[in-house]
This record gives sequence, C-alpha cells and structure tokens, in this order.
Amino acid sequence: MVIEPDAANLALLALRCCVGAIMLAHGINHVFRGGKIPGTAGWFESLGMKPGKLHAWLASLTEIGAGAMLVVGLLTPLAGAGVVGVMLVAWITNHRKNGFFIFRPGEGWEYVMSLTVSGLVIATLGAGEWSIDNQSDTLTDLAGWSGFWIGVVAGGGGALALLAGFWRPLKKAD
Repeated sequence: MVIEPDAANLALLALRCCVGAIMLAHGINHVFRGGKIPGTAGWFESLGMKPGKLHAWLASLTEIGAGAMLVVGLLTPLAGAGVVGVMLVAWITNHRKNGFFIFRPGEGWEYVMSLTVSGLVIATLGAGEWSIDNQSDTLTDLAGWSGFWIGVVAGGGGALALLAGFWRPLKKAD
C-alpha cells in the first residue's frame, strides 16, 4: 500500500496539533487556572512527588513546551518525548491503580496511555513535510528509529529517572 504524501502530511499535522493542543491546555491550566501552581503542587505532593512545587513547574513547562513544539513541528521527536515522559509519570503516580476506563473513580489509565503512545508515534514518524523540522535538513534525520529511541530514552527514561529520584508514594496504614 502506498500512502499519498499529502494524506500522510495532513494526518501527521492533525495528530501533532491534536496532541499539542491537549498538552498546551494541560500546562496552561496548571499554571493559570484552578489551583494554579500552588494547587498543582499540593496535588503532586499528595501523589508522593516531592517537592511538589518543583514538579508542578516541571510538568507544566514540559506540557506547554512540548505542546507548542508539536503544533509547529519543531524538534518533534523531543516534543514527543516530552509527552511520553509527562504521561508516563501521570500514568504511574496517579492512574494505574484506577483501572482502565477514564470514567472510573480516580480516573483510569486509558487517556494517559493513548497520549503516551501518541507521543511515541509522533517521535518516531516525525513532523512530516508541513513543519519547521522539514525546513531544516538536519532535523529530518531525527525521524524513524532515531525518533523512536529519543521517545523511549528521553521520554521513558526521563520519567523513570524522575520517579526514582523524587517519587515517594505514601504508605497506607495497616
């Protein structure tokens, strides 16, 4: 099967913009809405991510940066890795124990799984021709296996390193 280049580029643009807009909305919400950074920090602390304020800022800025980079197609494998990293941390610290479905109490992991996989797919496929990456010959070499490994190592490895260094889940009383 041969996919027409314009169809592939439109699909990549749609996927990038969708995931990018979701990430931007999350980051902006953490910084400017609801409980803002102090509320996000308190929530992160309750999940065992300490210090909460540091992680609130790290997550929010990663969401905003990765989201913006995806929308314009800039350093796309790194932006995809940002999505993978943030979503893996959310999956492990908050969603994994709540079952699959998002509508379950505590929110299940179907949503964060979808975004994690989407981030890895975008990192692997790259931004397509309709992107800033495509305007630079050096950045187009990041797609494919290189992009996949950037998503796995920078995104997944970064998430695991962050969890190993900072996640201290509360122990339940016997």
